[in-house]
Amino acid sequence: MEWRHSGSPRSQKFRIQKFAGKFLVSVIWDQDGILLIDYLPKGQTINAEYSSSLLVQLKDTLKEKHHGKVTKEVLFLHDNAPAYRALATRKKLAYLGFHCLGHPSYSPDLAPSDYHLFPGLKKQLKGRNFSSDAETWLDGQTSEFF
Repeated sequence: MEWRHSGSPRSQKFRIQKFAGKFLVSVIWDQDGILLIDYLPKGQTINAEYSSSLLVQLKDTLKEKHHGKVTKEVLFLHDNAPAYRALATRKKLAYLGFHCLGHPSYSPDLAPSDYHLFPGLKKQLKGRNFSSDAETWLDGQTSEFF
């Protein structure tokens, strides 16, 4: 219903475009660039099992991309999401030789991605449509960016 005078023109109705939807992307990066990009399948949530499988993929990627450069433990920083704090995930980190860096108690959700990676990513992606999940702005960045 709409209130209007009998002589006033009808309001325009806008067509609603079908929205492709959002999806969750896990981006794991180091000082040299992107190590791993993983797209969460639709209908799935990140839990300890999924997080642990990503860590195994990361270990394989590190072996592939850094060819023996990693001689000491890997320092790993991620946010304080429940899936990352779960016992199964912490055990997998220890098993793979990753040392998880903790966040300061006064800032549990601060991560380098929030201030360095995401602002540039948001600016580049604004208003763009992609034909596939594999097409990302991150792939074109130089090691200096990271």
